[in-house]
Amino acid sequence: MNSHREWSIGCRDIAGRRREVTVFVRQGRVVLVAPPGETAVFTPLDIGRLRAALRDAVVDASVEPEQ
Repeated sequence: MNSHREWSIGCRDIAGRRREVTVFVRQGRVVLVAPPGETAVFTPLDIGRLRAALRDAVVDASVEPEQ
């Protein structure tokens, strides 16, 4: 399976500016991309979204062949 799904979860940096954390799967591994050089600050709802994205990515990774 090579669907290239990607999830973006809203967050804020330490200064309160809007940022995003991205989750995707490559070569059977889950990749988490945080704002460059930033700290990601999440609300409880955002953490729920991150958790769901990671869960879905793990499912995708388990069916994507490693290269």
